[in-house]
Amino acid sequence: MAEYFIQERQLSSVTRTIVKDEAGKSLFLLVGRWGTRGDALSLYAMNGELVASIKQIGLTFGTRFELYSHFKKVGTMQKIFNWPGDFYYIRQLHWTAQGNIYNHQYKIHHFNKKIMTMDKASMLTGDYYVLDIPDARDAPVCICVAAVLDYWLYNRKKTLSPSNNSFVWALD
Repeated sequence: MAEYFIQERQLSSVTRTIVKDEAGKSLFLLVGRWGTRGDALSLYAMNGELVASIKQIGLTFGTRFELYSHFKKVGTMQKIFNWPGDFYYIRQLHWTAQGNIYNHQYKIHHFNKKIMTMDKASMLTGDYYVLDIPDARDAPVCICVAAVLDYWLYNRKKTLSPSNNSFVWALD
């Protein structure tokens, strides 16, 4: 079982993001940008090989993300609902991601099999997201899923609800 560490608030930002192992060794580099339809993030192994990517696609019923592994589309991720907890589904892979978006605590499953857990940890060098992934072959796609989850947290918009004049949070 491998753990991957990503500095907090770097995962879905426009900057370059380094993914490290528990020993602090750099394993992956995530580059790209979000914001509009067609934007993408690419995940490279440290040898320069493109191992996974995410492409933002906009549809009538909300933002979706296509996931690629080694240039092959492996799934499409979309948010299903967010009450009382968040629930996402990744078609083609038949993965579900569920958890607490505000605390970055997620679990990804394929039926009863655990694919990944995501949590936060504080270390001397800062605050990190910790991705616990039992099968290292799933790591590139899981890191991409984690980037989408981070994007959805930090890109919510406050809108005034016409029914009761209260603020509600909406997603891009």
